[in-house]
Amino acid sequence: MSVPFIAFLGPSGTYAETACHQLAQAQGLRDHTPRSGLSIQHVLHQLKADHGGDGTVVAAVVPVENSVQGGVTATLDTLWSLSAPCCPPDSSNPYGPQGLEIVRGLVLPIRHALLGSARTEDISEVISHPQALGQCSTWLNKHLPQALQLPTTSTAEAARMVKGSRFRGAIASLDAAREQDLSVLAYPINDEPNNCTRFLLVQPVDATTCSSAPSTPPDHTVMTSLCFALRQRDRPGALVEALQVFHEQALNMSRIESRPAKTDLGKYVFFVDVEGHYQTAAFQKALHKVYPICEQLLNFGSYPVMTVSPEESEAQFANRRNGIANTT
Repeated sequence: MSVPFIAFLGPSGTYAETACHQLAQAQGLRDHTPRSGLSIQHVLHQLKADHGGDGTVVAAVVPVENSVQGGVTATLDTLWSLSAPCCPPDSSNPYGPQGLEIVRGLVLPIRHALLGSARTEDISEVISHPQALGQCSTWLNKHLPQALQLPTTSTAEAARMVKGSRFRGAIASLDAAREQDLSVLAYPINDEPNNCTRFLLVQPVDATTCSSAPSTPPDHTVMTSLCFALRQRDRPGALVEALQVFHEQALNMSRIESRPAKTDLGKYVFFVDVEGHYQTAAFQKALHKVYPICEQLLNFGSYPVMTVSPEESEAQFANRRNGIANTT
């Protein structure tokens, strides 16, 4: 029997791995094993490829939005390319998701550390994921203004690369410091104290019906993530018309972001997050109105969003450092 895996952006020690453990436990996937992937695209493509195959990778955890750097474009673009248009109005599940579905979200505090084997004053190169470098730019300009900033695929990979170096430092998590046995030279160094990232747990649609996930706690926000391309994008007011249908049903839109459709210059797709479940009467009315004016309409699913406080995050790290099982 194949072992069920949950893919995440690796290597071990990334914030994505922390999110993976918490999302898996909340979703009731305790017998699933986390497995790192080389990139966000790789992680989601693994999930798509194994769906209908041997079922090795049955879920994936990816970042979608950071409070400082905004949307994670690799996640948005890959979800758009791998998902299918939502169910037609006359189906048994009108406007429901097809292909891949977001089943749970997690807002995780991000507290970066400067890690290394060198002294802070000797560091001439700082390595990290581009988003982490951007989230610590003010601190770096103040404390290491002469250091060269070099991007890499993940914060944990940066920690691995600086081990033993006398001139390199990495921006990564305290977990990565523990994983690579590195010194914590400064902590926290992110410019915004409330820096946080929203992660998503994604599964194939037919797998979600078999999930042992508990019902949504009443204190969690339920979010629906949609993506659409307008049928008449050059007509004045076309986007306003699409957004107006949610306002008419008193549905709160918490986020909108545009991305190039990659087919024609000037053609865009729009990613929106709307509070509420798509199967409610108000949401169904909104989707019924927006469906005809869209060239494509994708529903990535309705899902609860959990939030971890900075205090909870620090306590969880202390438990992991001391070898105590995470009980979040």
